[in-house]
Amino acid sequence: MTDQRVAIKAAELSSPGIAIPGRQGAAPPAEGGWDYSPAPERAKVTIAPRYELFIKGKFVAPKSKKYFASINPANEDVLCELAEAGKEDVDAAVRAAKAAGPKWAALEPKERAKFLFRIARRIQERARELAVLETMDGGKPITESRDIDIPLAAQHFFYHAGWCDKLEYAFPGISNSGTGVSPVRSRKSRTRGTPVPPSPIGVCGQIIPWNFPLLMAAWKLAPALACGNTCVLKPAETTSLTALRLAEILQEIELPPGVVNIVTGAGATGQHIVNHPQVRKIAFTGSTEVGKLILKACATSGASGGDKKLTLELGGKSPNIIFEDASIDQAIEGIVQGIYFNQGHVCCAGSRLFVAESILDEVIEKLTHRMKSLRLGEPLDKNTDIGAINSKAQLATIHRYLEVGEREGARKIVPSENGEAAPPALPSKGYWCRPCLFTDVQPSHVIAREEIFGPVLAVMSFRTPEEAITRANNTPYGLAAGVWTDKGAKMFEIARKLKAGVIWCNTFNKFDPASPFGGYKESGFGREGGVQGLRAYLNL
Repeated sequence: MTDQRVAIKAAELSSPGIAIPGRQGAAPPAEGGWDYSPAPERAKVTIAPRYELFIKGKFVAPKSKKYFASINPANEDVLCELAEAGKEDVDAAVRAAKAAGPKWAALEPKERAKFLFRIARRIQERARELAVLETMDGGKPITESRDIDIPLAAQHFFYHAGWCDKLEYAFPGISNSGTGVSPVRSRKSRTRGTPVPPSPIGVCGQIIPWNFPLLMAAWKLAPALACGNTCVLKPAETTSLTALRLAEILQEIELPPGVVNIVTGAGATGQHIVNHPQVRKIAFTGSTEVGKLILKACATSGASGGDKKLTLELGGKSPNIIFEDASIDQAIEGIVQGIYFNQGHVCCAGSRLFVAESILDEVIEKLTHRMKSLRLGEPLDKNTDIGAINSKAQLATIHRYLEVGEREGARKIVPSENGEAAPPALPSKGYWCRPCLFTDVQPSHVIAREEIFGPVLAVMSFRTPEEAITRANNTPYGLAAGVWTDKGAKMFEIARKLKAGVIWCNTFNKFDPASPFGGYKESGFGREGGVQGLRAYLNL
């Protein structure tokens, strides 16, 4: 079997109702139609029975002596045991990072860049292994891990490697005498007007979510290392395996011990990092609720004499606006990409769809037709579009919102269940949710106001551009938005009035390491990526 999708006639398959190996949960072909042959990923990945903490360049057993299980969400199998870092373990990691700091910061910038280039190249060389591991650990389709997550992670290290020897040019400042260069100034030198090069912050504590494990690690580590900082990284407890495989890569490229330390664990581990007095910078991506707690903790440390920088990338309830002059078929693909990508486990997911009233019926009809072709099933099958929900707890949260949506009067549509042919039952093991949408949604409904973080779309209509803007901005979040129209002037006028950090025009969920990403209001503050993302890791 090749890696390509191979269509074979449904009549040549086994009798109707018989499950095709590797395609459990996939929508069946219509009578006389066509189906995809199974295309399982065949790369074998070795997973150790137990993983320790990565501190000072070595894997060490936790002083807490505690471990927890890492679960494959597609079948509920235990993949391995992970060390749970306690307060003493976090302290050891921070001390290792602090000890490595002066030498790493003093390293010639082009030499630092070489380490980042090596990390990027090793990620590329081990890309297939990392993609399989990411899918097994998190439940996302292998095509997304292979084609999006892993390549983007490598790109971030490549991109930031280029900044290592250019930091003095990154931000405007006073002119360097005789050169015309504008270096930045430290706070101590601003009153004197003395030009000085930028300096690193110190030890950075970085806490990442479970939806894009390796990519989020790259978002955090690459700019910090490029600026001369050292790091203590805590991956999410449900998706730690690619971060630990990244630790192996750091050993392979001979990164100086202590420059990057990786500690696994749940919320308590992250709390120890946030509260540690020697951590000078916290970068957090996750829920708004946890972000508020971290903000309070950092503010308290500042009030007690500390000086802890903070960037937060939190939740979102992003609007996707379709005007009547948009290319409808193109917009349909953008809607699908915006909300059903990665099972809706995306902070900037286009979970609120606003459609011009005159084309609402057409959009709903085409969208439901397109959703019937989305294939839910085994994440390691290359034909799969919708994988498994990341955890049992997250699946319960999604189901709670689905119940609330129907109870409040919205109409739930699950295209695979509303078609002529009933789909097979979902697999008996694993965490699964069919992609769906709600119509007859009011702005006051819970599903229109709160982040669900699942494959659930709330559809609403508007009559005028002003109404679309008002409804789109009627949210405590401000992370991202999408605008679909064939009129360039309208596109930029609407984008200018939307209160969101990232706005896509005639596309959605497109990322580049040179482009800053971040939000406003309860979606957080600070930027990651681009030259703007360097600011939080430098003394300016």
